[in-house]
Amino acid sequence: MSTLIDILKLIAILVAAILVGNWFLAEVREVRMKGKPWYQAYFSTPGIIILLALLILPLILWLGNKP
Repeated sequence: MSTLIDILKLIAILVAAILVGNWFLAEVREVRMKGKPWYQAYFSTPGIIILLALLILPLILWLGNKP
């Protein structure tokens, strides 16, 4: 039973990653069409979510490995 719960958790994480990724790509396309600088997409909501995830993940791993 716990294996099924673990698989469902992984599926939920993957679906969330796909949704945020597609949302970010839509922002990138919009920024390109408007002729704005490439980094402008990172100041949107999905860009900030991605940047926070990239910054917080090493911190979580570091804190999780402390004895």
